[in-house]
This record gives sequence, C-alpha cells and structure tokens, in this order.
Amino acid sequence: HKNNELNNFVLPVVVSEEFLAELFDSIYSNPNCEVEVDLPKQTITNLETGRVERFDINAYKKYCLINGLDDIDYLLANRSKIESYESSRD
Repeated sequence: HKNNELNNFVLPVVVSEEFLAELFDSIYSNPNCEVEVDLPKQTITNLETGRVERFDINAYKKYCLINGLDDIDYLLANRSKIESYESSRD
C-alpha cells in the first residue's frame, strides 16, 4: 500500500503511538491545530506542542516527491544516462 500511495504523491507517515495520542489530544483541544511535515528533513511536527518525530522514506521516492516526478518522469529525465549505460554494455 505504501508504494501505491507514494506513486499517487501521497506521503504515508508512520508515527509512534505516543505521538499519535498527543496529536489527537491536540486536535481535541484545538480543532485548528496544525501539523508540519518536512519531507527533506523527514520530520513531522505537532505545532501545538512542538513535538517532533522522524519518519522513514525510500531515498528514490523522497527525491521523486520533492521534484514532482513519477517513475516515468524520472526515467525520462535520466534517459541519456540510461542510453549511455546501455550502449556501454554492448
């Protein structure tokens, strides 16, 4: 499921039970509270409490999300490198 979400430019973030419980508490007390997701730093922050948690993401998928590329776009952007590599193997 995770790769399918990433292919649709949706970032699935897994957090600890403690972070999630605190986040729900924050939302309950302030429905307008915000969460900041920093993809380059791979962090999620509950702006209500300041609590920060790191999350994991595949480096390739991270690059694609940051640059707005799907798998085909990535291959097309690297077409000359791929062609050069393929021709060196002949």
